[in-house]
Amino acid sequence: MTETIIELKNLSIGYGNKSVLQDVNAKINKGEIVGIIGCNGAGKSTLLKTIRGLLPKQSGEILYFGRKLESFSEKELAREVAYLQQNVEVGFGYTGKDIVLAGRYPYMKWWKGESISDEELALKCMEYTGTKELAERPVNEVSGGQKQRILLAKVLAQQTPILFLDEPTTGLDMVYQEEIFRFSKALAEMGKTILMVVHELNLAAKYCSRIILLGEGTVIADGRPDNVFTEKILSKAYNAPVRVIRSHNTNEIIEISTKEDNGRCQRDKELLELICCKGSIC
Repeated sequence: MTETIIELKNLSIGYGNKSVLQDVNAKINKGEIVGIIGCNGAGKSTLLKTIRGLLPKQSGEILYFGRKLESFSEKELAREVAYLQQNVEVGFGYTGKDIVLAGRYPYMKWWKGESISDEELALKCMEYTGTKELAERPVNEVSGGQKQRILLAKVLAQQTPILFLDEPTTGLDMVYQEEIFRFSKALAEMGKTILMVVHELNLAAKYCSRIILLGEGTVIADGRPDNVFTEKILSKAYNAPVRVIRSHNTNEIIEISTKEDNGRCQRDKELLELICCKGSIC
């Protein structure tokens, strides 16, 4: 039987009086990897932050396990949802292990520090994400990709049934980009529920079990990657001609890319010629 973990009912979100998304309805089920996609400014990160309670909603309901978001304390919610945000600033001097141990805060008592078992778990999470050798290194001395993997280890150390990953592949090379998706798939197979903001459509097609496509201030499409990733739907959402190449034998998506727009190419060529002119008159 399908277990609903998160439910969104007629959800409208935005900043102050400015509307970003309206009438969002969705049920997120246990074990799903849901990729949230859309062009820049479509509201992907805003939606994730609002579902997590970091931004106020304008109207509608957000339910976790059938319970309203507003009824959770911050510490209760932190035991249910681990959130990997974009562009996390880390204080000077904190080591990799310090950052990962911060994921254990929902379980710590105010009169205690982290336990030996917390440290052991933190190091296991770092080993899983390939960052154990960075445990004692100050995070401000590691690369952007290494930092991102340390932050992923922190999310894992939080040991929650739900993970929110906001552009988790930022700063990673292609090997670790795919590794993040493999991690996510393995976690989903263990029963974790994952919502992730994604720009890499080819990886989303390969690893996500479901896609929510945002555009025009609402949800344009919601379903399996095979159904959402069509040339018609993506071209409309991204306001550009999109090519979707599929296997002739299995209909599996092989590649998603943009097509050449002849009109735009000619315009860009003319602009580039003007920009590159060395004199005031070409």
